[in-house]
Amino acid sequence: MNLSDLAAKGARPLGVLVSHMLGDSDVRFIEGLREILGEYDVALLGGDTVRAEGRRVWGCTAVGKATHTPAPDRRGARAGDAVFVTGTLGYAMLGLGDRASGSRADLAYRRPRPLVAEGIALAPHVTAMMDVSDGLLLDAWRLAHASGVELALDSTQVPVADPQKAGECMRWGDDYQLLFTAPADAALPVAAARVGTVTGGPSGLSLDGKIFPDAEGLGYRH
Repeated sequence: MNLSDLAAKGARPLGVLVSHMLGDSDVRFIEGLREILGEYDVALLGGDTVRAEGRRVWGCTAVGKATHTPAPDRRGARAGDAVFVTGTLGYAMLGLGDRASGSRADLAYRRPRPLVAEGIALAPHVTAMMDVSDGLLLDAWRLAHASGVELALDSTQVPVADPQKAGECMRWGDDYQLLFTAPADAALPVAAARVGTVTGGPSGLSLDGKIFPDAEGLGYRH
């Protein structure tokens, strides 16, 4: 999640600070942390560890350096831009019911991959960008309101893992794909589906012409 946030800023990860309430059975967590930090060449800068019984508590802060100035944020979408999303949405949702199988859906749920290289490549081309962690519809609603525009999405253009559950795939979250806006004629360096258009209407989200006045029911809210 932390590296995905950096990816959405087009930032190169430098290190993480980890706070960890340790127990006797946390070897797999430590091995997984070592693996992901090694894969992305990220240093463990420090943090804090304590030992305690009962429920575990973890906290992680990632530090990165922007590779493009200004770094992308949610506020730059402009009327006339196209709306894009990387990857296929909904595999994490399907993986919740397919845990430990080793399937694509299972791995999407248990071992999501932050799109760091993709975010860095996209940073010079986008007008706004964020990661899809709480569901495409909710995150698109947030981006629209931050930019003061309307995002008009076409559900038939959204790549989903299960077309029979398209609505759920667009709301469930934990996909960690990149949602971004860019000029419609932009030559993108990363494969992405065009899923909508930015209009100059009142701030908000529409899907197939249906306007959502608020964020209720659009995704995971926390």
